[in-house]
Amino acid sequence: MSSYYFTEEHELFRQSLRSFLEKEVIPFIDTWEEERKIPRSVWKKMGEMGFLGLGYPEEYGGSELDFFYDVVFLEEIHKCFSGGFAIVQNVVQYMSSSYIQKFGSDFLKDKYMRKIISGEMISAIGITELGAGSDVMNLQTTAKREGDFYVVNGSKTFITNGVYGDFIVTVVKTDPDAGPAGVSLLVIDREAEGVKANKLKKLGWHASDTAELFFEDVKVPVENLVGEEGQGFYYLMSGLQQERLCGAIGAYTACEEALNYSMKYMSERAAFGRPINKFQVLRHRVAQLSAETESTKQFVLYCCRLNKDEKYAVKECSMAKLLATELSDKVMTQCLQFFGGYGYMEEYKIARMFRDSRIGTIGGGTSEIMREIIAKMVIDGLSYEMPKLDQPKKSKKKKAATSANGTATNREKSTELKNGIMSFDLVMSEMQEKAKTAPALGKTLKFDFGDDKMYVDGSGDTNVISADDNEADCLVIVSLDDFKKMATGDLNPMTAVMTGKMKIKGDMSVAMKLQSLL
Repeated sequence: MSSYYFTEEHELFRQSLRSFLEKEVIPFIDTWEEERKIPRSVWKKMGEMGFLGLGYPEEYGGSELDFFYDVVFLEEIHKCFSGGFAIVQNVVQYMSSSYIQKFGSDFLKDKYMRKIISGEMISAIGITELGAGSDVMNLQTTAKREGDFYVVNGSKTFITNGVYGDFIVTVVKTDPDAGPAGVSLLVIDREAEGVKANKLKKLGWHASDTAELFFEDVKVPVENLVGEEGQGFYYLMSGLQQERLCGAIGAYTACEEALNYSMKYMSERAAFGRPINKFQVLRHRVAQLSAETESTKQFVLYCCRLNKDEKYAVKECSMAKLLATELSDKVMTQCLQFFGGYGYMEEYKIARMFRDSRIGTIGGGTSEIMREIIAKMVIDGLSYEMPKLDQPKKSKKKKAATSANGTATNREKSTELKNGIMSFDLVMSEMQEKAKTAPALGKTLKFDFGDDKMYVDGSGDTNVISADDNEADCLVIVSLDDFKKMATGDLNPMTAVMTGKMKIKGDMSVAMKLQSLL
């Protein structure tokens, strides 16, 4: 089945990577677990071999390969019997430096990406705080602009690579009162003055470091801003699906390895005069776990195909992460049971796999968060869309909807909006009426519905609505259907922004006045 997704070239890459890991990594895993640290030399060797930056641009040392090379990479590093080893580059390649690769300036890419791909640098992603994890809007770490610097104050916790890493892609509030439009991403050097780290003791992932970070008046150069100020929330939303996929890949791979390791033990362990793999109750348990693992794996690989094809598959990726990580806990528990008392001993790898698995249903969005996302989509009919960075092409305008005497009355327009009749000209007419009583915006605003544009000139005493496609201080990208829902009160504008239904670019102060128009 896997050959459907993996070509001969993918498998050749797998063999090369596996040979490297068998020689340079697996023999030392137990030592690194004991020492709670992985030598940086192994990452440099991986970089020299071309195993890092698989999908990154060639100009910075990457290989520009398709996503299934990354799938192979993730599978193989998760076969080393150490979640702590696997998570280091998982965070570097797919959860932190990826934001610099996608949204960073040439300066940031040149400064950091080359050394990430060469293995010289290790990065971290700083999101979680004591009172906020998945609830990004409740973050308290601030970054105040002062001349050529941002001054950062706050703290982060549960940060992988936060102790031994070189820099942290940090989520900060550049405007605490602007909601999602006040969230930004800053690259903060780990050794910058005012940055302190406290290494945390944890249940699993012993080979990796996890930190609580403190930022006290840390001066960060403005050129370390990733992308645009106020766009950090949207950048995070664009990267979550791949992060969840990576967690799902690691989870099903761990299931496969736990089963293989257990079956080898069962073939050698005898009880009552025969190998324990001959007892029906254990055989059937292995059969059931194998069936569930293979089914989950194939679904995750399907989601990987969606990711490769640049589909924003929120529902599918959330399901993949939920199913794979929950299954991993189940598999580890039952595989440990195969070992009896030996499974409780540290010298057997299943004990470590049992500990390492437990974080899967917590990190990258808990199982509860995954279930709520899925419930909103399958029960409430909510849909998520990737925030669009480019403006859709404009096309010809539709004819106006009119009543018998050639004009639509306000009552007719409101009724038609409520009933879902989606004429652009009807929306224009409705907004023109509302604009008469709304306070002037003070600046210009443009709604981009895809085929149609609506321009609001609020620079004068009143707001003037037209279908012009002029440049504006603030651009709002939203579907006509979702705009209708906002106009009728069925969709909160803030919710539309947080769920990706509405994308805002430009002057955020104008966007904050959007509610007055609706």
